[in-house]
Amino acid sequence: MNVDIKAVHFSLEEKSRSYLEHKIGRIHNAENMLVDLLFTITKDNAYQAEATVNFRWGVTAHVKESDFDLRTALDKLLDTLEAKITKEKEKEKEKR
Repeated sequence: MNVDIKAVHFSLEEKSRSYLEHKIGRIHNAENMLVDLLFTITKDNAYQAEATVNFRWGVTAHVKESDFDLRTALDKLLDTLEAKITKEKEKEKEKR
C-alpha cells in the first residue's frame, strides 16, 4: 500500500505526520485491499483534510473533513475513512 501525505499552504510538522501515520495503523486490517492512500491537508481559515483511497478491485473512494484544529480534523477524517473502507469491504464480500 502506497501512502502519500501532502500539506498545502503550510508545513506539516514531523509530530503531526507521525500522529497521522499512527492513526493510519487503525486500518491495518485493510492494507491488503488498498493500493493507494493519498492524503491532502490544506490550511486556509481551518484545516481541510482529504483522503483518496484506491482499492485493488478498481474502486476509488474520496472523503473530506475539516476543523479548526489539525488533530481533530485528522481524527474525523480517519473515522470517516475507516467507515468507508469497511463499507467497501462489505460490498466486495457480497459480490462474491
